[in-house]
Amino acid sequence: MSVEVLDGATIVSFVEDEEAFNGSIYDRFTCLDTDHDGLLSYAELLKELQSLRVFETHFGIDVKTEQDELSRVYTSLFVQFDHDSNGSVDFEEFKAETKQMMLAMANGLGFLPVQMVLEEDSFLKKAVERESSKIVAAELV
Repeated sequence: MSVEVLDGATIVSFVEDEEAFNGSIYDRFTCLDTDHDGLLSYAELLKELQSLRVFETHFGIDVKTEQDELSRVYTSLFVQFDHDSNGSVDFEEFKAETKQMMLAMANGLGFLPVQMVLEEDSFLKKAVERESSKIVAAELV
């Protein structure tokens, strides 16, 4: 994990860069698709859903969440990804929902930069790295 500075524009720029965004989405999708069938089952997507940290420890106090509630939340998140309701998530569904989530985050952040702790392999970290590389390239010119 690292502390990074980002704003909504950084995320939007990453999402709009089809090569960078699609490549990152493809890498994550293939990593999650453990049985290599081109589809994500609930079990395969569950780890990724859990990484969204819907339930966290707040101010050092563990919050005990009932298993039934956790199950309902993760099932409803899976349904968000499963656009055609066939019980699995294909690459296009995964990409579309991830894009919507990223744009919602960008909208929420707005134009003022904020510091965030980001996981090394997260899409937000990739967006920051992409933006940083553009700044370094511009300085070299």
